[in-house]
Amino acid sequence: MSTPRFLTLPPGVKPIRIETPAGWFAALEALPVTRVAERWPALLVPGYTGSKEDFIAVLQSLADAGRRRVIAIDMRGQYETPGPDDPAAYTCAALGADVAAVAAVVGEGEPVHLLGHSFGGLVVRETVLGGATKAASLTLMSSGPGAIVGPREQAARSLLSLVPEVGLERIWENHLEPEAVAQGVPDEILAFLRKRMFANNLVGMQTMGEQVLNAPDRVDDLAEADVPKLVLYGEHDDGWPPGLQAEMATRLGAECVVVPGALHSPAVEAPETTAAALTRFWNAAEHRFVQA
Repeated sequence: MSTPRFLTLPPGVKPIRIETPAGWFAALEALPVTRVAERWPALLVPGYTGSKEDFIAVLQSLADAGRRRVIAIDMRGQYETPGPDDPAAYTCAALGADVAAVAAVVGEGEPVHLLGHSFGGLVVRETVLGGATKAASLTLMSSGPGAIVGPREQAARSLLSLVPEVGLERIWENHLEPEAVAQGVPDEILAFLRKRMFANNLVGMQTMGEQVLNAPDRVDDLAEADVPKLVLYGEHDDGWPPGLQAEMATRLGAECVVVPGALHSPAVEAPETTAAALTRFWNAAEHRFVQA
């Protein structure tokens, strides 16, 4: 569970609702406040049990680099975006189609930089593989080639098995809240984490969890997509092992950036380093398009 360190929206960042043919999506929109908007937009997709707020710390920096707009969303069934009680709506392919619909609105005919964090990476790769989106680039942040492994795999399996048995309230009170308190999470953020957790569609949470635990390796398919790719992860990532992500970058022919000192959420743990790496990569990707 990614935990933002603050919730106050920076200058130039505001909550919006994005209307698409697939439905509406809650989002945070960042517009440049110090520079002329001259760069293509970016769309950021959170991970399992995450939300758009996981990107608060990087939105202003990314937009002020000259992006026309930077959008972070709640996927279908996450936090402030509604979703149906239908498991089919929460497969990686279905969520990837949702992202494609959002990207079409955000881009307004221009290419869009796509970024997926953790489970969001498994989703945005489906957006690219679907072929309907004009992608300026693809960034997989703290994501992997397939199903998650390691400590977070065990945490996801435990969550999915406990929800039907004891309910989300008991899981929060007995597991998630004590863990957050032990980590020194402030009361304001703790209240937000609780609100976000209980706002998730339970069918969506269950299905997304099953997806992240059973996702196939699609790296070979993704390697064939003609789009600039970046694999970015924390030095001490406790999700997909750093070595596995480095191997994925090699298989993809992607650029690889390791964020020093960061764990599974570089946009939270090292926002300036992460924003700088993304800006450099996005600018280079746009230069490639211009030269093509």
